[in-house]
Amino acid sequence: MTAITWVLAADGSRARIFETHGLKLDLRQIEDLRNPAPRAVETAEKEREKFARTVAEYLEQSRLHQRFDRLRLAVEPKFLGLLRDHLSGETLKLVYEEVSNDVSNGDTRDMRRHLDRP
Repeated sequence: MTAITWVLAADGSRARIFETHGLKLDLRQIEDLRNPAPRAVETAEKEREKFARTVAEYLEQSRLHQRFDRLRLAVEPKFLGLLRDHLSGETLKLVYEEVSNDVSNGDTRDMRRHLDRP
């Protein structure tokens, strides 16, 4: 049976989750989480932290329900740090690649191009 890989493309306002089988990049979007907070400067950091917790909780629950076997992170660098702070050790063990790149608003073709780089 081929392992299920999830690709998380995220920044502080949006997190898209794609699924593929094995290490191929034929991505199928399965979730699109959006930060409901307004983009006011004074609340931005607090709201980004809250959104990081929301995304981490989604990944944690999905791991517990065995929805994926591996995780690739293509996340804006600052948000990646926030997200890692909220992921459990068990989920972090499933991360096999991190790309410090925000591709959350691109189409799947753009994502493939960024993720397929050596």
